Amino acid sequence: MKEKIIISGAGLVGSLWAILLAKRGYQIEVYERRPDMRKSNLGGGRSINLALSTRGWKALQKAGIDQDIKKIALPMKGRMMHDTQGNLTFQAYGKEDQAIYSVSRGELNKKLMDLAESHDNVSFYFNKRTLKIDTNNCDLHLFDEDNKEKLSKSADFIFGADGAFSAIRNSLQKTPLFNYSQSYLEHGYKELTIPATSSGDYALDHESLHIWPRGQFMLIALPNLDKSFTCTLFLPFQGEESFEKLKKDKEILLFFNKYFKDAVPLMPSLLEDFKENPNSSLVTIKCNPWQYKEKILLMGDASHAIVPFYGQGMNSGFEDCSILDEMADEYQEDWATIFRQFSKTRPQDANGIADLAIRNFIEMRDLVGDPMFLLRKKIAAWLYELYPNDFMPLYSMVTFSHINYYDAWIQGNRQDELFEKILAIPNIENDWKNDRVIEVFEEWKNNS
Repeated sequence: MKEKIIISGAGLVGSLWAILLAKRGYQIEVYERRPDMRKSNLGGGRSINLALSTRGWKALQKAGIDQDIKKIALPMKGRMMHDTQGNLTFQAYGKEDQAIYSVSRGELNKKLMDLAESHDNVSFYFNKRTLKIDTNNCDLHLFDEDNKEKLSKSADFIFGADGAFSAIRNSLQKTPLFNYSQSYLEHGYKELTIPATSSGDYALDHESLHIWPRGQFMLIALPNLDKSFTCTLFLPFQGEESFEKLKKDKEILLFFNKYFKDAVPLMPSLLEDFKENPNSSLVTIKCNPWQYKEKILLMGDASHAIVPFYGQGMNSGFEDCSILDEMADEYQEDWATIFRQFSKTRPQDANGIADLAIRNFIEMRDLVGDPMFLLRKKIAAWLYELYPNDFMPLYSMVTFSHINYYDAWIQGNRQDELFEKILAIPNIENDWKNDRVIEVFEEWKNNS
């Protein structure tokens, strides 16, 4: 009989990992501190719609559930920028047939739990808050919120998929040689809504991720199946333009009419949403090692929480699942070896995408409307078309490939050097498909 495995956390990563382990025949117990979201109205206001891309789809395919998830996902082929005058500019994310997929975090989580529970060897237990882990005996200590009592559960292996503020990680932080850091952005976020129109249609192009870039802050909108858009305002907590300055109705409306004028008529519940939905924070968490005594392993946000600006938080967590599943094949389910190897190799990639996510925040809020940035995107797409074996834009490496995040980060820095030279070519903004660009690229490629 195969080992018993405990997963702390029934979120996206924990639920998907339960499916993959169940397919291998393990007995899985999943403990979650929250009520069952499929039965309880947990309230909204803290969501950033998710963007499924290539890395995430791979893990779903390995679990055999990708077609189930496609039914609740909507393709977005590019960014639609809104300037202060309401003018629109579209930027394709990749090639003509490439898209990222908008999906509701809550609906995806519910679907993954349903699919996990369809396996007889998976059991979910809700309202069971992880307190700590006994690192000596691989025991999970819980508090039963229903019966108000403490519980202790044992397993052969425990996976900590309990989020950015992981109780499992908190226990490991007390062990020798465990390194941990967290850093918050000065920005927070607030969820808002653009509902369907009175005729029941989308109020905006639904095949785009909409961005209102405004320098130190921005608004984004992602489509939902019910024809609405989930909007997220990213804004500093403090300062001249900040959440602390937006308290009264008049202040809120003045701010939105000044910076997001074309969105205001589409948001009839703007004031209600703004005042009722909380301000949430954005944190990056790095730690190492991710495993302890080859019995306990951190994964997903518990080991590498990142800010959402590359759309890779969920995708990187799902990639954890697919890498572990591949290692299970490679090492014939020798979990001691898998834990060591995963904890040795994966953190470097997690750190890479964490840094890239911060970089993309600056790009989204400051640069997507800048003419030279747009020119760089055009030249990058042209070079990719001409030299598909020698050049891939950074966004495509991260979003539409399985290139290691760390390698993408390295290549992204090198591409910055390339485009610094290309954009310095005289009259480049008027004539960029020319031999001089090719010469600069060839020199750059040969020095790789």
